[in-house]
Amino acid sequence: MHLEIQAVHFDLRDETREFIEEKLQKIDFAADMIVDLEFTLVRDAREFEQEVKVHFRWGKSHVIKLRSFELHEGLERLLSKLEMKVRKEKEKIKEHKA
Repeated sequence: MHLEIQAVHFDLRDETREFIEEKLQKIDFAADMIVDLEFTLVRDAREFEQEVKVHFRWGKSHVIKLRSFELHEGLERLLSKLEMKVRKEKEKIKEHKA
């Protein structure tokens, strides 16, 4: 699984990168299904726009976006949504194979 984290209009600190990598351990069960994870974090005047693109091995991809005033709070919600999306996609594949 290839991980890319891009920050726009601010410098991404190491602790934020480590926070993301630590939270991504929740989706380790699907690491073989995911080809790429691309995070884009944009700081506007008063808030952060966070986006993650997930590309699955079978060609399917999803984009999850949200806005928040706090970076880490928003990342927590974004990663939670990502985990739900990955679990849902894995279930679809299981059902399709069965």
